[in-house]
Amino acid sequence: MSELTVVVPAYNEAAVLDAFHDRLTGVLDALALDSAVLYVDDGSSDGTWAAIEALLARDRRVRALKLSRNFGKEAALTAGLDHVVEGAAVVIDADLQDPPELIPELVAQWRGGFDVVYATRSARAGETRLKRLTAAGFYRAMERLSDTPLPRDTGDFRLLSRRALDALARLRERQRFMKGLFAWIGYRQTAVHYQREPRHSGRTKWNYWRLTQLAIEGITSFSSAPLRLATWVGLGSSLLAFVYGLWVLTKALIWGDPVRGYPTLMLVILFLGGVQLLALGVIGEYLGRSYAESKQRPLYFVEEERLGGG
Repeated sequence: MSELTVVVPAYNEAAVLDAFHDRLTGVLDALALDSAVLYVDDGSSDGTWAAIEALLARDRRVRALKLSRNFGKEAALTAGLDHVVEGAAVVIDADLQDPPELIPELVAQWRGGFDVVYATRSARAGETRLKRLTAAGFYRAMERLSDTPLPRDTGDFRLLSRRALDALARLRERQRFMKGLFAWIGYRQTAVHYQREPRHSGRTKWNYWRLTQLAIEGITSFSSAPLRLATWVGLGSSLLAFVYGLWVLTKALIWGDPVRGYPTLMLVILFLGGVQLLALGVIGEYLGRSYAESKQRPLYFVEEERLGGG
């Protein structure tokens, strides 16, 4: 029976898995509790599964899931947590930006009575200034827009108690923003601060396009503020258009109005058309999520499950 399972989602991380596992096992060996490591291969196209198989052969604590294709990190993380059937779990990425050496501190807080212990970044080494600014902007926007408070500058690296895992397992929505779900379940939560390191090797999978998609996912999953914003923008535009219409009518009645005014007319049409398209786009985002939920498709499929030592 494992008191603690470390869940590691991996997508094309063959270059770093050996170094990561060596550092992780050094930490787990020093912990005074039974532990296991669960690697989830999210449909990698490099040698990630072969590297995991090598770890399986040499370490009996290792378990592995191979998903049938690339479902995305949120689904891979869900698959890993679903397969933790006893004890608590630590979620950590394999790229070594989040140090495994922080796990004993997470465990200490868990033993102190906390159900969710999340690791908050006090510094983000190896990232561009633009990425740090956009990340800070996202977390602060979520803080204002969401009804569920999200801790600032906090990723997926955290410890979840058995009670928290059982609660999370009941949330089966298809459009998953795990950082929000971790916060939404509540219970006793606390932070542990650390300095994030640069990637050990390889390239990040999170380009600006994917980060933007994740931000949209987070905002639309945990806030209806964009819909309210579209309503207020539409109301404000209608009011401006009405006032402008009164001004045009008054001007025509008092001073007359020659055929001139084509640029103004086009400006008004383009402005109102843009506002309408913006509102339709926001509504479409929410409608698309409702459509995805209505299909009730499974979150993932497991192609293969393996245990260490054979």
